[in-house]
Amino acid sequence: MKLFLGSDHGGYYLKEKLEAYLAKRGYEFEDVGDEELDPDDDFPQFAARAAVKILGEEEKDDPRAILICKGGQGMAIAANRFKGIRAVVVTTSSEARESRDDNDSNVLCLPARLLDAPGDDLELWKDIVDVWLHTPFASAPRYIRRNRQLDELS
Repeated sequence: MKLFLGSDHGGYYLKEKLEAYLAKRGYEFEDVGDEELDPDDDFPQFAARAAVKILGEEEKDDPRAILICKGGQGMAIAANRFKGIRAVVVTTSSEARESRDDNDSNVLCLPARLLDAPGDDLELWKDIVDVWLHTPFASAPRYIRRNRQLDELS
């Protein structure tokens, strides 16, 4: 699985933690930005970079992205503009599981404001990421049909 990671200034520090976490576990990933903390950057460009990378790797082994901003919603809205992208905002591991099992989500959007709060030692984001990475798509005919219908909306 190839992963693409992106964040704006609101998710920059969580992205740095995520990169270290994934590297320690041997995941292959590419950082699509931002490369340094820039309080004036905007999330759409990073979501677009990740979406284009996923779509360019579609024929390979299950490319996915993890995108982070303050609330997660902006990244999801931007990424979902691309046909074939199924971006979800997730705040619990059960949501992560369902988004993979039922919807074959290929972009996980994390809200740094909730998951990387100062003084929060729970690191809930690790459980969310682990579940999302390890949950396969169920491939039920109704799920495949629904994903095809989503692509037809584009």
